[in-house]
Amino acid sequence: MTENEGIEGHGFLESKMGKTIMVILSVFLIFAGPTYIVYGLNVVLKINTYASFAVGLVLFVIGMVLMWQLVKKKIVT
Repeated sequence: MTENEGIEGHGFLESKMGKTIMVILSVFLIFAGPTYIVYGLNVVLKINTYASFAVGLVLFVIGMVLMWQLVKKKIVT
C-alpha cells in the first residue's frame, strides 16, 4: 500500500472541520453579504450604492446556493 491509497476518498466536506467551515461560510454570505458588506462598500469605501447592492445580492445568491448544496448532500439537516 502506498502513501496516497489511504488518503483517497477523504474530501474536504467529509471532515468535521470542512463541514463546519462550509456552513459558517454559507451563513456569513447569506446574512453579512447583503448587510455589512453592502454597508462597508457603500459608506466606508465610497462605492456606488447600486454597485454595492449588486455585490450584496450576488453574495446572498452564492450563500443560498452553497446552503442548498449542503442541504442536498445532507451535511445540514
